[in-house]
Amino acid sequence: MPRRTLLGVAYDRQDIDKVRASVNLLDLVGAVTTVKKQGRSFKAVCPFHQEKTASLSLDPARGLYHCFGCQAEGDVFSWVRQTQGLDFTEAVEYLARLTGITLRVDKDAARRRGERENLVEAVEAAVAFYHQRLKLGPDGGDARSYLRGRGYDASVVDRYQIGYAPRVDSWDALVAHLRSAGVKEKTMLDAGLASRGRTGRLRDTFYGRIVFPIYDLRGDPVGFGGRKLDGEGPKYLNSPESRLYQKAKLLYGLNWAKGSISRSSRAIIVEGYTDVIAMHRAGFDEAVATCGTALGEDHFDLLRRFAEQVVLAFDADQAGAGAALRGDELETPVRLDLDLRVAIMPEGKDPADLVAAGDEEVVRQAVEQSEPLLRFRLDRELLRYNLDEPEARAKALHRTTALVARVSDELTRHEYARHLARKTGVEFAVVSAAVEKAVKPAARTVAAVKDKTAGSRLFERELLRVVIANPVELPEDVGPALFAEVDYRRAMEILLPVFQATAPGEPLPLGSLDDEEIGPVVRRLAMEERDLPDAVEVYNRVRQVRIEEQIKELDTLVLRLDPAGEEYSLTLRRLIALQQDRRRLGVER
Repeated sequence: MPRRTLLGVAYDRQDIDKVRASVNLLDLVGAVTTVKKQGRSFKAVCPFHQEKTASLSLDPARGLYHCFGCQAEGDVFSWVRQTQGLDFTEAVEYLARLTGITLRVDKDAARRRGERENLVEAVEAAVAFYHQRLKLGPDGGDARSYLRGRGYDASVVDRYQIGYAPRVDSWDALVAHLRSAGVKEKTMLDAGLASRGRTGRLRDTFYGRIVFPIYDLRGDPVGFGGRKLDGEGPKYLNSPESRLYQKAKLLYGLNWAKGSISRSSRAIIVEGYTDVIAMHRAGFDEAVATCGTALGEDHFDLLRRFAEQVVLAFDADQAGAGAALRGDELETPVRLDLDLRVAIMPEGKDPADLVAAGDEEVVRQAVEQSEPLLRFRLDRELLRYNLDEPEARAKALHRTTALVARVSDELTRHEYARHLARKTGVEFAVVSAAVEKAVKPAARTVAAVKDKTAGSRLFERELLRVVIANPVELPEDVGPALFAEVDYRRAMEILLPVFQATAPGEPLPLGSLDDEEIGPVVRRLAMEERDLPDAVEVYNRVRQVRIEEQIKELDTLVLRLDPAGEEYSLTLRRLIALQQDRRRLGVER
């Protein structure tokens, strides 16, 4: 069933906040697991994963909890949802009954929910329609047979909300269903659920296909991947790009896998939807897949929130691995400090085939014995050349040393130079010299950017922790412009009104922070038990980075401007002011 219905109840925000403030988190958690006080904090054995040592940290003042073992976190409503299997509205109603608070229905909530909420609700309704059509529709027999042949029983179909988009003469079965539920045509079009034909009539985007709902990180359905059963057309068809569905920023299965990825600090990327489901069924809960596109920077940026290692598990003889790794753009995982590896599957077999055949152990060994991406790339590249011929060896080395030069760590480059020397039979000194010659325009630049980015990200993270604690010495002009990291900047944008309304020295109230992507980031930082850094010092360090960036930008601009022009004069004054700010911070070049 979908998380909410198109006509779901919405309660007054003030009443929801009153319920939140009235609930004692310690009592709520104590009804499920044992709570113990440890110094100034409270700990409990986490009920969401097996453990012997208590790793669930509780903050009764803010009404927040966070498990440092499985990453479960949230407020009192999240606790009820996770322990009792309720949706948000049901959790609010449950706690309102416990506290004796009367909830008022907000009649204007549907209007205020906005465009995105309407789109999500329309996709949810489509998920439910397709799912029921698969399970009960008389025209879904072929789809059910196909899924049974893959070993999918009812529990798998329900778990992943798999559906069937029927092939009917009118080609508007979903459109008719949504129209009867009050969904506007514009919403159907904007959500990618329908398109307008040449006659102007709306028609379904999917028909005659098994459909796999695709969810975003917060768990909202945003689109579909559809597999053709027969007839013409591409084997797989994805939802069109929309406000909700942006395939370059989505990973199928991440909504289910993020907890396991966070615990193991490893993500496994497979090729398709059925591979993800097969991997999850075999116990590889960290598996995700791209949605019909090659791996890109946004995918890596998404994964590094949860993982340090990313394993690519593709069929070795398909274009899958090549497509996911096409080009020589290794800078992104290097810059984000990701350990990118390749699990080599048997020829002609993908993870879904192996799991279906009962060969889970083969998959497990491939993942556990995965090799670094660069070594995989180098060995594949060398196979293209006849290394017995001097000219071919030289071409091979030119190509592979350029790849090694992208590595920022000098010791790692040294070891890969040895690897190339062994593979090609060329003296190590020659290979090493070629690598170091190529490294000047490549890896040193990448290393500098990586070190600077990592340091800036660390300072921004610590500054956000300080903002959440809100000590009296924190400068009042702290704001989103100080943060370059996207998540931290968005967090500061959300926190800014709360920060401005909270007296210095009082920790920011976070219970009502309901952004489903940024909320967990903020709450996780709030629950960290490390000592806070000096507020002024960390603020100044972040300001230092921003000032240096602006000075560099203006230095370049001044050189391009006419010294006699007004823009030159204004830019120069800005540059001088920034340099003075830098001197006041004690940051001399």
